[in-house]
Amino acid sequence: MYGICNLSSVPLRAEPSDKSEMISQVLFGENFTVLEKEKYWSKIKISFDAYEGYIDNKQFEEISEDLFTKLADEKAIYAGEIIDFITNSTNDLLTIPLGSRLPFFSNHEFQLNSKSFSYEGNIFFGKLPKRELIQKAFNYLNTPFLWGGKTPFGIDCSGFTQMVYQLCGYQLYRDTAQQSKQGEVLSFIEESEPGDLAFFDNEEGEIIHVGIILKDYRIIHAHGKVRIDILDHSGIFNHDLQIHTHRLRVIKKII
Repeated sequence: MYGICNLSSVPLRAEPSDKSEMISQVLFGENFTVLEKEKYWSKIKISFDAYEGYIDNKQFEEISEDLFTKLADEKAIYAGEIIDFITNSTNDLLTIPLGSRLPFFSNHEFQLNSKSFSYEGNIFFGKLPKRELIQKAFNYLNTPFLWGGKTPFGIDCSGFTQMVYQLCGYQLYRDTAQQSKQGEVLSFIEESEPGDLAFFDNEEGEIIHVGIILKDYRIIHAHGKVRIDILDHSGIFNHDLQIHTHRLRVIKKII
């Protein structure tokens, strides 16, 4: 069984309950495999990153295996506006956030399951140059931190890096620890380029934070909000607090 998200953004929860922790979000147009379906909740695996969790049955549509396969083969096209409207054949409005997928998009029209929609905003598709990572990252500047979030209205550190890379055509896993296993290790900050990732650990040595390196020893990351701070060999120096808030563990070149 397969499904697709037909709402702007839907919570993906650790357990089948509205009270359970939100571990991620499913954005409009994202498709997934339904692993288990119960009366009110379904356990799903998202196609893009194989992330698993529970989604409310009222908040997605079932799709056929044939459509699921076609979506897997189709070049992904993403909405490029912070927020925009889409309209259906009866002119109903639905808001969608940056990074929503627009299946089978052509000439400002796309199809979601059997329904047709219009979208007039900017789009992103294909693999973009590495410098575009920084431009996409700035779209999320000052977004509030939200555990499990993936939109410009609330995002966590690994959701931020994943979405920035996704908009540029590259795949990162969902969690910080998973992302830290991707790419090539760099020995020094001086070897890094804007767009590379820096990872940070806690006292137990667990990698718990990630950000995107900018030029001139700066980093953009989600901590309270998506913000720009100083990156040095010790970690992140918060210019507002005048203290180091994160301890540097490793720098990775993904592309």
